[in-house]
Amino acid sequence: MKALLLGLGLQGKAVAHDLERSLFIHEIIAADLEAEKTRDYLSRHDYKKVRVVSLDASQEEEMRRLVRESGAQIAISMLPITFGYRAARAALDAGIPYVSSNYTGQVAELQHEALEKGITILPEMGMDPGDDLLLGRMAISELDEVRGFYSYGGGLPEPSCADNPIRYKITWTFDGVLKSYVRPALILRDGKEISISGTDIFKEKYVHSVEVPEIGKMEAYPNGDAVKYMDIFGLGKKVKHMGRFGLRWPGHCQFWRVMVDLAFLEETPENLDGISISPRRFLVRHLEPRLQFQEKERDLVIIQVQAWGLKDGREKTITYRLLDYRDLATGLFAMNRTVGYTASIGAQMILSGKIRKPGVLSPAKDVPVREVLRELEARGMKISRQVEEGNKLVLKNDG
Repeated sequence: MKALLLGLGLQGKAVAHDLERSLFIHEIIAADLEAEKTRDYLSRHDYKKVRVVSLDASQEEEMRRLVRESGAQIAISMLPITFGYRAARAALDAGIPYVSSNYTGQVAELQHEALEKGITILPEMGMDPGDDLLLGRMAISELDEVRGFYSYGGGLPEPSCADNPIRYKITWTFDGVLKSYVRPALILRDGKEISISGTDIFKEKYVHSVEVPEIGKMEAYPNGDAVKYMDIFGLGKKVKHMGRFGLRWPGHCQFWRVMVDLAFLEETPENLDGISISPRRFLVRHLEPRLQFQEKERDLVIIQVQAWGLKDGREKTITYRLLDYRDLATGLFAMNRTVGYTASIGAQMILSGKIRKPGVLSPAKDVPVREVLRELEARGMKISRQVEEGNKLVLKNDG
C-alpha cells in the first residue's frame, strides 16, 4: 500500500520512520515545502520507501491535486493546524482515509459527508491530543461512576539538560508553544465551569504542583477547554471536576506570567526602527536558537491522566502514565515519537481494517485503545497504571 505524508517537519520525520518499517506500506510519498532539505535528511537516514515531492500547503488547489493524483490509500497530515481542514477536505474528495495529530476543530464539519462516502477521518491521533485521550479512556472505563478527571501532558528537557533559565527546549514549533501560552482555558471545579482568559493561565491561583513518580515535582497550568471532554468521553452530570493541564519544570510558569503581563506574547506588529514585527515573533526569532537541544541531550514526554469516583461502591483513583525519552540512535525526540508514531499506528490500523468506522472519529472512543497502547510500548514507551483507594488527587496553589 501507498501512504501520502503531508509535512516532514519534526513530527513528520517520526511518521516516516515508523511507516518505513511497516509491513503494510510499500511506498511513502512525503510532501514538504522544503523538498531538497527533506531529500537530504532521508538520504542520510537510508530510507528506502520514501519519495519526496514539493508541496506548498498554502496553495489549496496544489494540495488537492497532489492528494487526488498520488494514488495513495491513506493521507497522514503533519502540517500545521491552519492547513488541517483543507488537507482533510482533499482526502475526503479523493476518497481516501485521513489521519492527523491536530485538534478536530473545523474538520468536524465533514462528519456527514464522510459518513455518506464511508471514509474514515481520524484527527487528534497524536500525543496531546491523542495519547492522553487513549489513557483517559482506559482510566474512565475502570470506574462505575466518575466524579472527576484531570489530564496532564508535557514535553520538556530531561533534568540533566534543563540548563537554561526557563528549563525548556524546543521539540515543537516554538511559535505554536507561545500561542498556546495565551490560549483561553475552561475547567470544571466543584461542578462550576471556570473560564480562564488566555492572559491568566499562568496566574498563581490557576497553577498547581504535581508529583510525577520517577520524575519529581512539576507545575501544571490550564491547557485549553477541558469541559468539552465530558461529552467526548460520555461522562454524566455527576462529574464535578474536569481539568486539562500542561506540565513544566518549576519556575517556568512564573517566568511566562511576567512575560504575558509585559505583553511579550502580543501578536499585533509594532514598528521598531522601520521593521514591523510583533513582540511574539521577536521572541520566537530571539529565543529559538538559544533553546535547542544538543546532539546527545534528551527530551522527556509525560502524559498522566487521573480519574476518580466510585468502583463497586468504594472511592478509587485510577492513574495512567506514559513516559518517553529521545531515542539517541535515531535522533528522534520523545515529542516526535509520541506524536508521529501514534499517527502512524492509527493509519496502519485503518489500512489493516482494525479501524473501519466511517466519519470523523476520536481516539477517546473509536480506536482499539489497548492495541494502540501495546504498539506504543513495543516502540519503547513506558506505560504504567496505578489504583488507589479514595481520591488521591491533591492540588496545591489551585485557587
